[in-house]
Amino acid sequence: MKILANDGLNQTGIDLLENAGFQVLTNRVAQDALASFINENQIEILLVRSATKVRKDLIDACPHLKLIGRGGVGLDNIDVEYAQSKGIKIINTPASSSDSVAELVMAHLYGMVRFLYDSNRIMPLEGETRFNELKKKYSNGKELRGKTLGIIGIGRIGQALARLAYGVGMKVIVSDPFYDKQVDISIAFADGQTLTFSVPVVDMDTLLAQSDFISLHVPASDRPIIGKEEFKKMKAGAGIVNAARGGVVDEVALLEALDTGKLAYAGLDVFENEPTPAMRVLMHPNVSLSPHIGASTAEAQERIGEELANLIISNFKS
Repeated sequence: MKILANDGLNQTGIDLLENAGFQVLTNRVAQDALASFINENQIEILLVRSATKVRKDLIDACPHLKLIGRGGVGLDNIDVEYAQSKGIKIINTPASSSDSVAELVMAHLYGMVRFLYDSNRIMPLEGETRFNELKKKYSNGKELRGKTLGIIGIGRIGQALARLAYGVGMKVIVSDPFYDKQVDISIAFADGQTLTFSVPVVDMDTLLAQSDFISLHVPASDRPIIGKEEFKKMKAGAGIVNAARGGVVDEVALLEALDTGKLAYAGLDVFENEPTPAMRVLMHPNVSLSPHIGASTAEAQERIGEELANLIISNFKS
């Protein structure tokens, strides 16, 4: 069977699949040429990440597809129910990248409270001539220890983030419609010890009012989860990180909250208009930026490749 890994696949996954008798193609085929490529090359398994869209028109145009795999958590770029109605199996790897995304959120938080997002821009340009002035400008940072982190969505990634936050001494509260009581989270340390923390679940208004920092870990939504009204309920000088999906934070309302000082800073790994984010967002002096790389670590990609390969092998070789 032929597999097209259109958004790439780690060598570990490729090796496992080829050793099991599959032929793996890693061509990067443009969206508008994808159907023709799949049909001409008799592709039966399509693997994607977030870039490639697998909508009804592509599914209808490729009747020989037997399986669609998503390397990562969300399936919002795939018309899952329609594909399944056509007899196509859908797989993904929801646990493989949780730690990577959580670590990126912490990187944004640390970068925000110590102004690294700005000093890394300014120092190469003006550090030689304005060193003492810049030293004064960036000398009123904050510590994360003792601050309250509000996590919206306490699935695998939210729980991974909670573990890291507890590790640096933060308080953690969560809001999630699927939980109405505390969530118990165990932290495993390198020496084999474990500790279990009970994370309090609160309603959204309480989370907005009490959090010094907020991080979203929710699926794609047809409307923003955090917009103008939600920003009004947040602490003055709070920060927010979105490494979930573009559109769950209203970017216009976000910029307004930053401009008025209601928010001190924001960290964005995802954007409403990918791959062409709004220039006002990219140029804002109080926004820490990364180009949708939450799951893109070497370790996560190896786990994703291995998990996808094993799922495919179990589906077709068992």
